[in-house]
Amino acid sequence: MNLLLLSNSRMPDGRYLAHALDAIAEAAAGRRRALFLPFAGTTIAWDDYAANVRAALAPLDLEIVPAHRADDPAAALASAELVLVGGGNTFRLLRESRRRGWLGPIRDAALGGLPYVGWSAGSVLACPTIRTTNDMPIVEPGGLGSLALVPFQLNCHYTDAMPPGHQGETRRQRLAEYLVLSPRDTVIGLPEGDWLAVRDGAVMLHGPHDGWLFRAGRDAVALAPGPLALG
Repeated sequence: MNLLLLSNSRMPDGRYLAHALDAIAEAAAGRRRALFLPFAGTTIAWDDYAANVRAALAPLDLEIVPAHRADDPAAALASAELVLVGGGNTFRLLRESRRRGWLGPIRDAALGGLPYVGWSAGSVLACPTIRTTNDMPIVEPGGLGSLALVPFQLNCHYTDAMPPGHQGETRRQRLAEYLVLSPRDTVIGLPEGDWLAVRDGAVMLHGPHDGWLFRAGRDAVALAPGPLALG
């Protein structure tokens, strides 16, 4: 497999996907025809979302083909050289991908070697379930199981920052709650600016920040950028 799982798309300076251009170019490896799933977009029209991605990735000379304009997922994937899955609301992404018939074909294509690039919700979709997303469940997705391209769960935009006086749980506490009820799972907290590259089972952490490894009954472990041993 060839997966690129980005924590986020926009950096503090406002530029869209600029920090990830080199990583996306490496994942594409000269491929040009990219199928883009905009289904996580909720406050933006999907055609506008595709246009934004097309503009952001213009330096890579990719042909961006919007998945919502395709009638046959299998045929669209057969002619694609790369799959891009955008961020937004993970529940809506999963619902639309499921009801439009994309989940099975994308999984088969990715397992067969078609490069998969996701950011935020698009990265969470690559996990066994979407249960570690940060998003509000604004729609019923018909089940929480997703693509299961990786054996671990992701928490994108990971941070433990808390506003002064805020009485809600930290992200770390939320993930501890998750692991009480799912003690066999592994969760990686992926800070903004970081990403995972997965190549034939090997997982590499890239970016300026340490990631975090969460397992039930154990202290969280900081993950330095580089190859990850998750066994």
